[in-house]
Amino acid sequence: MMLLWGIAGVALVASAVSWMRVRRTSRQLAQLTEAYWELKYQHLELRAQLQRALGPEPESVPAPPPPAAGGFIPLASLKR
Repeated sequence: MMLLWGIAGVALVASAVSWMRVRRTSRQLAQLTEAYWELKYQHLELRAQLQRALGPEPESVPAPPPPAAGGFIPLASLKR
């Protein structure tokens, strides 16, 4: 009978430790997510400032139009 109480006690301690680790990891994830979005926002602000400082971008060569959605494309042309 004491063995069962010992197993239950060990399981309770293990679950409490696991619960604390999950909470800590959750807080760390929230902090990392917040830092990511803050850095992304700052990056976009700096990019906009740089664009304003340098002026408009020179126009690049336009990309060719994508192929028709339902068109047939032979395999031989894909291998080239």
